[in-house]
Amino acid sequence: MEHELKEFIKKCDHAIQQEDFNTLKNYYTEDAILVVKPDMIARGKEEIKEAFIKIANYFNNTLVPTQGEMIILEAGDTALVISQTLIHADKTDSKYSNDRRATYVFKKNSQGEWLCAIDNSYGTDLINR
Repeated sequence: MEHELKEFIKKCDHAIQQEDFNTLKNYYTEDAILVVKPDMIARGKEEIKEAFIKIANYFNNTLVPTQGEMIILEAGDTALVISQTLIHADKTDSKYSNDRRATYVFKKNSQGEWLCAIDNSYGTDLINR
């Protein structure tokens, strides 16, 4: 049986591809963080929305994220997702890898819905910076 977070992450990826950043920001907790790049973090829904707008522009509005292999470790209302995240875009001169080993942390809210608390598409590569 597929974990419900896999479908949730597909919705997030689809919102990024469609540049539906108002919907996307609602997939995050109020105090969420997004690792924009190894030396830059966006905090909270509004900063995350603005960061995704800038990310879309960086990738010439052609960004298509997808997930490959994925491991989900769940404990109560918290889940760690380790995923192969693939970044497809027309931009070919990015200094960041398009094949990443991402780490995401999700929390269930009081309605039982998953929300992203930590979005780190760089995974443990942050250690190497």
